[in-house]
Amino acid sequence: MKTTFDAQVTAALFDATGAVFALGDGSVRFDSGEFNAAHDGAILCAAVHPSGDGIVTGGDDGRIVWHRRGEAGLLANAANGQWVDAIDCAPDTGLIAFSAGKTLTVIDAKDAGFRRDFVHERTVSGVAFDPKGRRIATSTYGGTCLWYARIADQKPTVLKWAGSHTSVTFSPDGAFVITAMQDSQLHGWRLKDAKDLRMGGYPSKVRSLSFLSKGSLMATSGAQGAVLWPFIGANGPMGREATEIGYDEGSLVTQVASRPQHGLLAAGLNDGRVWLADPAGQGLNFLKTEKGSPVVALAMSRDAGRIAWADEDGNAGVVAL
Repeated sequence: MKTTFDAQVTAALFDATGAVFALGDGSVRFDSGEFNAAHDGAILCAAVHPSGDGIVTGGDDGRIVWHRRGEAGLLANAANGQWVDAIDCAPDTGLIAFSAGKTLTVIDAKDAGFRRDFVHERTVSGVAFDPKGRRIATSTYGGTCLWYARIADQKPTVLKWAGSHTSVTFSPDGAFVITAMQDSQLHGWRLKDAKDLRMGGYPSKVRSLSFLSKGSLMATSGAQGAVLWPFIGANGPMGREATEIGYDEGSLVTQVASRPQHGLLAAGLNDGRVWLADPAGQGLNFLKTEKGSPVVALAMSRDAGRIAWADEDGNAGVVAL
């Protein structure tokens, strides 16, 4: 599949059936041809629904919408109609978490009456469930906050580090929390003792993180090649150097995509090209060789058999490996 949309792609994802693209014009496009338009404005974030059927989107209209092939339904509204900046879903618990302004909200895909709102001191920029779907990390100015998803009245565990943290993720084993920062670096914490992980040296801001190889590697964008951090043993990347694959002095990696249980890594570049590699092997396999606008969205299917990509001009495609 290869196509051109009339709007920039906000996110490329794979649900249980195929590739799904969320667009800046408020619409969702499925690789099978279905089309949903349920937002009055741009889609700002998206995640695969906990059931694996379709995706959940958040928009600048303050709406949370579940899109399936041929139908779309409203799940929730953000407090005061604020923009929905970040979203994540937990398959194991059926929970959906999203941020709007300073508020983190948790809803249950199976219980329309369940809702928890957790207010922060600063704007929340990123949201991530732990691997079990019971705890949520949020990125904000000054560090990250950890919340228990279902407990109504609580104070978060605050992990502090000066600066603006723009996104957040857990390692697949739940032992580490990693944030990307505004000033072109990563920061992390080992949860058992809140030990800091300083992860710098990037020439540009890191916008994409992804784990692969059974969680033993974390790949990132932000450099001339894909940067790989080791997550082996109790110390993870502490005291270890990152490696880089696919180095090209004339380009930057803008997006990375992988699956935690598989060993393949896809990367999208700022010159429009897309490559696939096995870090344990040698060489790159270019899935898209023609140059163009920067790649802004990239995803790998659950079985690591397909790659979906999209660039800044609305060009998009799905490649079978």
